[in-house]
Amino acid sequence: VQLVESGGGSVQAGGSLRLSCEVSGTTVRSHCMGWFRQRPGKDREALAVLWIGGAQTTYADSVRGRFTISRDNAANTLTLHMNSLKPEDTAKYYCAAKRVCGSDIWSGYMYWGQGTQVTVS
Repeated sequence: VQLVESGGGSVQAGGSLRLSCEVSGTTVRSHCMGWFRQRPGKDREALAVLWIGGAQTTYADSVRGRFTISRDNAANTLTLHMNSLKPEDTAKYYCAAKRVCGSDIWSGYMYWGQGTQVTVS
């Protein structure tokens, strides 16, 4: 299983970005998929989870209402739409996958991408 993120870049505060995570070796719809980030000097932070098989999503308080997680089954891609970006959203963003969401949806991810940098100024 391989995950490859893209779409990062530099944006002004209040702007938007769309991150993509191309999945290979499995299907995006058959795994619990998540987006995470790591800000400089901080621990990795869970942002959003897309549950297997349906449209159920869960968001961290820090991004709820601003970020939207979705998937394109045909393209086998996970997406994170980010709106109203703030300087504190500056981080390296990662997508991750695990076979089941389980009782703890924020941990236990087996597969990770290499990350894509987002800088908000």
